[in-house]
Amino acid sequence: MLKNGERLEPLGNGVEIIVSDLFHFSTDTILLADFARVSRAKKAVDLGAGCGTIPLLWAREKLGIEINAVEIQSECCDMARRSVEHNKIANINIINADLKALRGVLPFGYFDLVTCNPPYKLSGSGIINPDEEKLLARHEEGCTLDDITVTAKNLLQFGGRFCLCQRPERLTDVLASMRSNDLEPKRLRFVQQRTDKAPKLFLVEGRRGGKKGGLVVENTLFIEDNGDWSKEMKEIYGVYKEGHYE
Repeated sequence: MLKNGERLEPLGNGVEIIVSDLFHFSTDTILLADFARVSRAKKAVDLGAGCGTIPLLWAREKLGIEINAVEIQSECCDMARRSVEHNKIANINIINADLKALRGVLPFGYFDLVTCNPPYKLSGSGIINPDEEKLLARHEEGCTLDDITVTAKNLLQFGGRFCLCQRPERLTDVLASMRSNDLEPKRLRFVQQRTDKAPKLFLVEGRRGGKKGGLVVENTLFIEDNGDWSKEMKEIYGVYKEGHYE
């Protein structure tokens, strides 16, 4: 099942995911999966799913919902499919496709939840990584923020929710793109490492066809508390034993 350079990492509740040094997940991914409140959904799509972390996190809750994972990189899709098989999960559909070309692949106007952990950097900004896989993951080379919000709008039914995470310097871009594509921002939460640090991340939820206004800014999520993981982070990660999360 495992290929050279791969390993299994626990996600909690007995679920394990196949990762490698090149394809793995971060704390941002865990936080987005939690923020999306999948228990309120019946039909969900994760765009740019990578090795399938968010779909697997959702599936571990055993809610029986329909889960679709869209990823353009075939190697990631292969890892995700093998993780699904390893965990004997029946309700995750892995789709190797460009998120800009999903018409006829997934039904439009059908889903009640779409998530995306997008590239954080604008195309041409910062140091360009020569690895194509890392370039696609970190820079808007394969798709832009507008590409993502247009796709989310198309996939969602009226009243459906779109959730994503981004760096604070992209906040204006994200809110403007969401509103211009009929995804009215309704919920916003900042994430800080500690109380003495500026926010490192934000999580936002937009509602398809929502009325303008009414954005709720939730309490800041702190990663650390007095040199340890915060109580909320421990709850989000799940089982906590001997200093490590599962």
